[in-house]
Amino acid sequence: MTETAPRPIYRITDLSADDRPRERLEKLGAQSLANAELIAILLRVGVPGENAVQVGQRLLQKFGGISGLHRAPFEELLNEHGIGEAKAAQVKAAIELGRRLALEAPEERPTINSPADAAALVSYEMSGLEQEHLRVLLLDTRNHVLDIVEVYKGSVNSSQVHVGELFKPAIRRNASAIIVAHNHPSGDPTPSPDDVAVTRAIVQAGKLLSVDVLDHIVIGQGRWVSLKERGLGFI
Repeated sequence: MTETAPRPIYRITDLSADDRPRERLEKLGAQSLANAELIAILLRVGVPGENAVQVGQRLLQKFGGISGLHRAPFEELLNEHGIGEAKAAQVKAAIELGRRLALEAPEERPTINSPADAAALVSYEMSGLEQEHLRVLLLDTRNHVLDIVEVYKGSVNSSQVHVGELFKPAIRRNASAIIVAHNHPSGDPTPSPDDVAVTRAIVQAGKLLSVDVLDHIVIGQGRWVSLKERGLGFI
């Protein structure tokens, strides 16, 4: 007697009730679900040949996890099979809410105790950017991160970066200190003469505004450099 092969599972409803992400979330809590299952709840339905969990797994693999999805351009998500504007927006919004929650809860805010701590917060995302981006980590009096704000995109040089604009987020949030970070798309984090000149201008402006500039981190591919540790631009 010929055995019938099991039918492929293309829909969430084809899964047993105990394996469906929404039901598992209700019974066990969101923390018990894998990333692909959480994404599946956002997507709701899959595509022919893939259920929503499998689509979630594909997205995570393609973009390199949650951080990769966060930094992926919206248009690039739309190029993925089964991802329209609504689904792309839901994924982007959910990840951004998670990022903001981590910064909003004082007891859960990251604390910067070293250049490595600052680099760890931004290096994964910034190392893959195709253009130079300059971001500012806003810190309170205990070096808790209040927010991470992108203030500039383009060539980071002393003639184009407006130092006054860089301090606006810090003043609005009443931050007591900042750390500046920018990436080198070439992958080489070696500071350029312009990086040193910009750092010097930022440090001087911080003294005038009573905002401590703790460091300037240059992000490369898998590497980073602290200008403060190298004594570049800091007097």
